[in-house]
Amino acid sequence: MIIIAFSGKTSKLLPQIFCNHFRHCAPIVPHGNKLIMYQFTTRNNIATIELKNRDIAILRAHGWQFVYIPTDIQHDFNPERAYSCVDLSKRAIGINNLFIQTPYMLYKYIAPQ
Repeated sequence: MIIIAFSGKTSKLLPQIFCNHFRHCAPIVPHGNKLIMYQFTTRNNIATIELKNRDIAILRAHGWQFVYIPTDIQHDFNPERAYSCVDLSKRAIGINNLFIQTPYMLYKYIAPQ
């Protein structure tokens, strides 16, 4: 299972201008009994953050939304080569659609109807 987290807040200038609903996304991957969030900061700089269930509840209280995807992480997942948070999330779940460029487009593509 992979969780894709979406937020409407970001400190980056371009997502604040071009992204309407969600401005940031991050994949959360289970690793043993822990959850690891891959936080895109800049190109070639991906921070890994260890989360617990309590942290997920805190993020949800601060406006984050989560989409649970019942798939395993791709074996060729290389977070170091991602150029945006959307590209990082698409690589984690194995989507190769070039037209998905904003977090909201990714949300609309993977969210259950």
